[in-house]
Amino acid sequence: MKNVLLLSCALVFSGAALAHGCPGEMKAIDAKLLTKPALSTADQEKVTTLRADGERLHKAGDHSASMKALADAKKVLGL
Repeated sequence: MKNVLLLSCALVFSGAALAHGCPGEMKAIDAKLLTKPALSTADQEKVTTLRADGERLHKAGDHSASMKALADAKKVLGL
């Protein structure tokens, strides 16, 4: 019974941790964009789209998809 309770708590807290990870990732992307990185127009549009998708997915509660989109944006930015 203890193990079930501990597992349940771990799942709840890991979901909360992911939820708080999205805003941090968005801040990192925004900070990098403020430095005006040398990106092609296509890459700039891709980063902007992925950043917006990440925020939209975060607000919808799909944090794993949000983190994926934000990670893709960071990859294009070289972060």
